[in-house]
Amino acid sequence: MDLITPEVGLFFWQTVVFLVLIFIMAKFAWKPILGAVKEREDSINNALASAEEARKEMQNLQADNEKLLQEARVERDAILKEAREIKEKVINDAATEAQLKANKIVAQAQVTIENEKNAAMAEIKNQVATLSLQIAEKVVREELSSKEKQHKLVETMLEDVTLN
Repeated sequence: MDLITPEVGLFFWQTVVFLVLIFIMAKFAWKPILGAVKEREDSINNALASAEEARKEMQNLQADNEKLLQEARVERDAILKEAREIKEKVINDAATEAQLKANKIVAQAQVTIENEKNAAMAEIKNQVATLSLQIAEKVVREELSSKEKQHKLVETMLEDVTLN
């Protein structure tokens, strides 16, 4: 018997054994293997579906985050604008109040200066009047120091009275 030439009997028995082996495999091993493959396929499909859902959810979250970020920017800009307006109003109010106070102080100073001026003028008038009286008194004493000067003064005054 030659190993290279196949015999019909050997070929028959190998075919029978092969068919029995396929039958046993189909009966006992094929279903569990196909079940495991099917289960693995379902598991992979579920994982892919979950990944897709997670990706979509991540996109939604990113969109929501972007929207919230945009809203926060708008709100921040509004708050900054309001703060600038308040700052300008406070500065303007302070400047106006300072100007009013300055005007009031100037007006009070002018009144005080006018009062001081009037008081000084009155004092000067009093001093001039006092000096004038003192000078007149000295002049009158000098003129009335003798009888002859007294008569002359009386006559001059009488002439003035009669003329008016």
